Amino acid sequence: MAKFLLLSEAAAGHGAAHAQPVAFGFVNPGMWVALAMTTLIAILVWKKVPGLITSGLDSGIAEIRKQLDEAKALRAEAEALRKEYADKIAGAEKDAAEMLAHAKSEADAIIAKAEADTTALIARREKMAEDKIAAAERGAVAELRNKAAEAATAAARGLIAAKHTAKADKALVDEAIGGL
Repeated sequence: MAKFLLLSEAAAGHGAAHAQPVAFGFVNPGMWVALAMTTLIAILVWKKVPGLITSGLDSGIAEIRKQLDEAKALRAEAEALRKEYADKIAGAEKDAAEMLAHAKSEADAIIAKAEADTTALIARREKMAEDKIAAAERGAVAELRNKAAEAATAAARGLIAAKHTAKADKALVDEAIGGL
């Protein structure tokens, strides 16, 4: 290790610069790198690699644009369907409200007709009851008159039989004939 230190001190102490490798007397390592890069770029341009890259990018852009156009068309179609169904829902709600109003008016009409029919039925039944009562009264009065007439006839027959004699009958007959 001591020898190594001596050599490194000797190299440092001399201040000698190392020689750079040079090809053909003028081409240094940086120029080799520049020459290789220039050659690579020239080959890439000669094989039209930038055109391939840009055409690949252009086709990718065209595909994305096509997908965006399809998405816009789908969105417009979806919005049209949404509007159509919203209109259908609004129409259905309107129809339901109209049906409900119509049903209410029909129910009111049915109730009014039922009330009128009930009133008419009650009036007819009252009239029938009054007619039956009147007929029963007339029947009772007639029956009572018949019984009174029968009773009067029986009483008159009894009185006539008891109080009239043949002589009184003759006077009545003569009187009736004379009145004619």
